Amino acid sequence: MNRERTAWLLSFLLLALATFRNPTSAQRDDDYLFVRTLVDIHRQVRGNYVEPVDQEKLEQAAIDGMLDQLDPFTTYVPPAQRESFDRLLEGTFKGVGIQINQTEKGEVEVVSPIDGSPAFKAGVLPGDVILKVNGESIEGLRLPDVIRKIGGELGASVELTVRHLDGSQETLKMRREEIVMPTVSGFERATDNRWNFYVSKDPKIAYIRMSQFTPSSYDTIKGILTDLLNDGMKGLILDLRWNPGGQLDQAVQLVDLFLADGTIVSTKGARRPEKIERAVEPGTLPWFPMIVLVNEHSASASEIVAGSLLDNRRAAVLGERTYGKGSVQELIPLEGNNGELKLTVAYYYLPSGRLVHRKKGAETWGVEPQIHVAMDEKIQQLVVRDYRRSELFRRPTTNPSTQTTSPQTQPATQPIDVQLQRAVDTMVLMTVLQGNPQQGPPPGGARPTTRQVAREGE
Repeated sequence: MNRERTAWLLSFLLLALATFRNPTSAQRDDDYLFVRTLVDIHRQVRGNYVEPVDQEKLEQAAIDGMLDQLDPFTTYVPPAQRESFDRLLEGTFKGVGIQINQTEKGEVEVVSPIDGSPAFKAGVLPGDVILKVNGESIEGLRLPDVIRKIGGELGASVELTVRHLDGSQETLKMRREEIVMPTVSGFERATDNRWNFYVSKDPKIAYIRMSQFTPSSYDTIKGILTDLLNDGMKGLILDLRWNPGGQLDQAVQLVDLFLADGTIVSTKGARRPEKIERAVEPGTLPWFPMIVLVNEHSASASEIVAGSLLDNRRAAVLGERTYGKGSVQELIPLEGNNGELKLTVAYYYLPSGRLVHRKKGAETWGVEPQIHVAMDEKIQQLVVRDYRRSELFRRPTTNPSTQTTSPQTQPATQPIDVQLQRAVDTMVLMTVLQGNPQQGPPPGGARPTTRQVAREGE
């Protein structure tokens, strides 16, 4: 990166920031004077410093030094990282969609295919051992080398020769696609690897876990809840623990699914007028008891959902106080394809007017649960481990008699997850005391809607 490009890059960053200040002519002159000064300093360092300097590190340090004066969520994304950063926000990546591991014997084993991925559709199964990639043996290769051989150009064909658990071998063909990582899951997988969303069979209490808010979150949740309500669901536990947030619009749409009216969230900043998101009745689901699980790792969009449902008296919140990340970032493409600026432009406020964001020196922040249930770090790690295990596809068995007819007849929760167990116990009590949830909420609760459950797309 030469000196002129550095100057222009820094200029674009400054002008992008200046855009939000609606600068006068005098302010623009000050901005350009600063840029000229910075370019002159860079020239002097480059030409006269006692030792050689790494130009890229020097340029990055100049950008970081300016942004470090702001909040930690304002960052510069270089051009080389832009694609991977955008994919992270979208919850996607390129590939065939398998999780693999290398055994002590050196074999590359499939831990699980990703639901709906090319590998899943081609017939790759948990426990398969990969023998060849595109006809070439991978014996003796390290795991990173195998991953590189499987990866590659989007849309290109890939052949995996695998050995199944029964000893048979098969060559499976697939194409690399844009893989959308699943962010919505149930309580456990049934024997056919579909999600079982019931954490209790009688009464029918559903459990849905969200790991992130991506562009498909709302549609996915809506479809699941539609099916569950048509199946007689009596109550819902929505697990937002360890959910770092994601796309704000998905959180707003999700809350609107449960509210017929009222304020969902508002945003405002020094250079941003107040914007209020309100619920509307069309599309609102019938009322049912609801509990939202949160912990100190629930942030951003998760806090909007939990806090808004709490303030609107639509759901009880159980767990521990949330993280306190209540700021809104915008992605601003910089001119000349010089990357992106992720800039904090506003804070969001719950319907009660409460600021969720944890500012320096603040004594209150986040969403405080109505029902506080603590869980130490060691137990949290065990719960997360069990989360990951439950998301994996079950290995096929050659003895059908060992398969259970339905996991719903097994114990509903694991005692180690005391927060989930408390939520289940509370929800059972709520459904017993309140009777038929279709009759509406108790006095003082959220207003029910008379709209019938509609299939997705209607």
